[in-house]
Amino acid sequence: MKTAFVFPGQGSQKVGMLQDLYNEYPIVKQRFEEADEALGYSITKLCFEGPDTELVKTANTQPAILTASVACYEVLKEQGFTPDIVGGHSLGEYSALVAAGVLNFKDAVYVVHKRGQYMQEAVPLGKGAMAAILALPREQVVEICEEVSASVGSVQAVNFNCPGQIVIAGETAAVEAAAEKMKEAGAKRAVMLPVSAPFHSRLMEPAALRLKEELDKIQVNDAQIPVVANVTGKILTNANDIKESLVTQAANPVLWEDCVAEMVNFGVTSFVEVGPGKVLTGFTKKINKDMELANVEDIASLEKTLEFLKGVR
Repeated sequence: MKTAFVFPGQGSQKVGMLQDLYNEYPIVKQRFEEADEALGYSITKLCFEGPDTELVKTANTQPAILTASVACYEVLKEQGFTPDIVGGHSLGEYSALVAAGVLNFKDAVYVVHKRGQYMQEAVPLGKGAMAAILALPREQVVEICEEVSASVGSVQAVNFNCPGQIVIAGETAAVEAAAEKMKEAGAKRAVMLPVSAPFHSRLMEPAALRLKEELDKIQVNDAQIPVVANVTGKILTNANDIKESLVTQAANPVLWEDCVAEMVNFGVTSFVEVGPGKVLTGFTKKINKDMELANVEDIASLEKTLEFLKGVR
């Protein structure tokens, strides 16, 4: 029996996250202090006190979630629990890479801060959008995006989260047109998302190029724990391959359903979501209902997960 640790992406943040773990575990406090130092401002204060209007800004959200997620991982590690394989959704892939020894924590905090900034700057506010499409087959979502791209403007499927949930992104008018067509084609819902940029779409290419420059400045190591890459849904361990994958990831779809399938194929029977929220736990239930699931985001969930992990050793 193998265990995967998976790390959440943007959208899982909330004011007050990890406050109780920060007060209880010195390693959590240490990681938050290191993040503050790397950023040159207090992400700690922003996480614990807000305001939410600042925390939800992409350049703040990304280092906040990474710091919270890695801090949770450090607590599990101190308790003697490490995974057989790791993965993360979008931004969460950086948390997974810290856990796997690929990226230094402070480097990762700084890089994801820049990643958020570059993503936001790649497309002017109001020019890009995203929508969640529920209960429409993958092939139909892709086909309709291609039709709308040819007639209205750029739109594509960017997050293959789980059966029945795919997110599309692109130019605002094209996303709206595609969402309408998908409802006509039988989608249960097509919901415009409250985001500030069309993440993981081809419109993020300028951000990917700028991100490459940042990644070239830092040390990237071979993985000590296998990592599943968003862009392929396959395991990577080589440093150069991982760096290339991170650059590609910024402007290409997240194949999360494929990532989970790869981990199951690797022999995983238990998934622990490490970091704020339970989004990935929900996705995993829909992808493979036979998996054992746990999460760590506060003291209560930590205690349950420690008991869970003792049982699956």
